[in-house]
Parts: sequence; structure tokens; C-alpha cells
Amino acid sequence: MEKVVLQADRRTVTGKQVNALRREGKLPAVMYGHNFEAAPISLDLKETTKVLSGLTSSSLVTILLENKEFPALVRDRQRDYIKNRLIHLDFQVVSLTEKIRANVSVDLVGLSPAVKDYNGVVVTGLNELEVECLPQDLPERLVVDLAKLIKIGDSVHVRDISFGDKVTIHQDPEEMIVLVTSGTEETVEEVGEEGEGTEPEIIEKGKKEEENED
Repeated sequence: MEKVVLQADRRTVTGKQVNALRREGKLPAVMYGHNFEAAPISLDLKETTKVLSGLTSSSLVTILLENKEFPALVRDRQRDYIKNRLIHLDFQVVSLTEKIRANVSVDLVGLSPAVKDYNGVVVTGLNELEVECLPQDLPERLVVDLAKLIKIGDSVHVRDISFGDKVTIHQDPEEMIVLVTSGTEETVEEVGEEGEGTEPEIIEKGKKEEENED
């Protein structure tokens, strides 16, 4: 991925006064990190929104502040959901020579033949993986192709995933990421028990079941 740079200005306005900045099209934010003194900053709202729309929580960005570049991760995005816009960001400044831990999102793509041909149901177990590596080696996302799940019972577990030698996955290898079941209530309940009591998310249904629901 090409280098992503955001131009920032040091911010002296704080508290309720930041609303004036927002009216000017500015986005208040804060930078903090190891061996870095926390600094309130402001960015251009329109440009920042455009840039961050294509990035994940593990995407590395460069903050250009007072002619100095600071590699950082977006740790928090606050939104005004009524106006559908960002209102504040938290950036964690990182060192490119020190390993960090971050969560990598799981993206499911494609159509499972088990769903198409056998009326299977895709059940997700994990939406993200915790990894450790140097910031520049962070995977932006884990893409899982459902087309590889051919038959009922096919699954992907943490043990099946590798990001290479530079990235360590801090997750139970036996944890399930995605599974195709027959769609019976009993099977779905069993998957939930294996996932330590968390209710699995059903994200895709076969044609027959969809027709019955209609």
C-alpha cells in the first residue's frame, strides 16, 4: 500500500470551543504514544474523511505536523451519527523499530458452494485477529474467500492463517473464524458453545431458506 499522509496543525482550542473549528471544516484530534508527548491537533475534515474511508484500524498513516512525520494508527473514531460525519480522532504514534499489538479485521468475500448447492449457512466466529509485529508489517485486513468452503462442515480456523514470518498471531489456533453448517438450530447452538458462549453471526443463507422466509 502506498504511503498515506495527513497534514495536521497543532491545536490550541480545546473543550466546547472545538465546535468553532468544526464549523470551519476542521476535525479535532489528538496524538499520543510511547515516548511522545500528547498533542492536540486539527485536520481538514473533508480530506481526512476521504482518506480514512478506505483504511482499517491496522492501517498505518503518517501525520505531518510542523514539518515532521509521525507514523501512527487510528485508535478511536468518534462520529456524529445524525449528521453522519467524524467529530474526533485518536492517533497512536508508533515507532517503526518497536513491535506493537493490533487487531486485524476479517473480511469475508465470495460465495460458498456449500451455500449455493446444499443450502448451507455461513457462521462467523471471529471478526478480527490480534497480531504482533512492526507497524510497517501490519496486515490491513484478513481476506477469507468463502468460495473455498465447498461442502457442509468446511471451515477456517486461526491455525489455517499465516501472515508470514514477520507477523505473530496472538489467538487460540483452534478458534473458528468461519464455518458452513447445515443450518439446523442444533448445529448453530453447538458452534456457539465452542466459541466460549458467544452467539455466532449468521451472514449468508442458502436459496431455499431465503425463499421460505419470503
